[in-house]
Amino acid sequence: MFEHVQPAPPDAILGLTEAYKADPRPGKINLAVGVYKDQDGTTPVLKAVKAAEKALLAAESTKSYFPIDGPAAYGRAVRALLFGDADPRVDDGRARTAATPGGTGGLRVVADYLHVNHPDATLWLTRPTWANHPHIFAAAGVTTQAFPYLDASGFALDFDAMLAALREVMAGDVVLLHGCCHNPTGVDPDIEQWQQIGDVLAERGAVPLMDFAYQGFGVGIEEDAAGLRAVAERCDEVLICSSFSKNFGLYNERVGALTVVAGSPDAAAAVMTRVKQSIRRNYSNPPAHGLSVVQTVLADETLTKQWTDELSAMRQRIHAMRGALKTGLDERGVRLAPTGNGFITAQRGMFTMSGLSAPAVQTLRDDHGIYVVGDGRINVAGITPGNVAKLCDAIAAVA
Repeated sequence: MFEHVQPAPPDAILGLTEAYKADPRPGKINLAVGVYKDQDGTTPVLKAVKAAEKALLAAESTKSYFPIDGPAAYGRAVRALLFGDADPRVDDGRARTAATPGGTGGLRVVADYLHVNHPDATLWLTRPTWANHPHIFAAAGVTTQAFPYLDASGFALDFDAMLAALREVMAGDVVLLHGCCHNPTGVDPDIEQWQQIGDVLAERGAVPLMDFAYQGFGVGIEEDAAGLRAVAERCDEVLICSSFSKNFGLYNERVGALTVVAGSPDAAAAVMTRVKQSIRRNYSNPPAHGLSVVQTVLADETLTKQWTDELSAMRQRIHAMRGALKTGLDERGVRLAPTGNGFITAQRGMFTMSGLSAPAVQTLRDDHGIYVVGDGRINVAGITPGNVAKLCDAIAAVA
């Protein structure tokens, strides 16, 4: 059976990390994979996470299964972050939450749910979007289409074209939107634009699917949820895939959630029974450790404060590296966009679309040991005070 199997091509992002690890050159830089690094180039375990783990270890008395959808307390904590603790949907049953193995696991559960229960639905993706989005839904047999997102410059939102395309989606279609810190572009709608997006989707009878993986990495916990909340205020039905990989630093624990919002508690409960069917057929029930960490932190006022302080420090470091990259390029006379490099500091989150061509990206790797995704996406969180000068020099050499 296996003798005639051909090797699959390496993953567009994770495959670069494998190549980076195999690269023997000193001073190499990995700006491909979306992982936060501190100023020393390491991915830290947050102090709030360590404190929660210590408490969990001391109190743990069983390794028994969680329910298919995870602990109720975890679901409530997730909804409070999404909507705000005072929002009725946190407790009134119109929103139900299932714990999932990361945001990616949540997306796959949505894909399986759509394939089985809404086989005629088309899923609409921004152009561009996260490289794994189309693969997840294609693997589940869901039809996908793309709608415009960036303008001709490649550095700003083409809101008119985006809205015009959304006015053509069919009732029952699903539109995947990045709740904040759009991956890969770092370009987000403003609050008025989010409101218009919600209005159009409600008019069309389409269901928004919010991929919400970077809450707290843009402006702040509350500020980053503003777009999601604006859409959810206008649309009775919403799907939300959220992740704690980035904002809790729980990358290898795979901690996420799928939240279903419906017009009534009965409708939400019915959908969740179908979601649980999808989960049961896939991984059966969620892994415990990471979600227990999140639940413990969010249930303790002191730990929550410690976490938000650490998250703020991570966000500020990313902002500082955006500024350092822009300044370094300006000083070298490099203009990545026709209007200059201001887009770098205007964008939000971990990523920026640099505008570097595929040949330039390849030369960065071959000649300078700098690993960037093929479309020019740079993980700004991988830039440090110690490597930013080398990065700017290299970009100046290839741009």
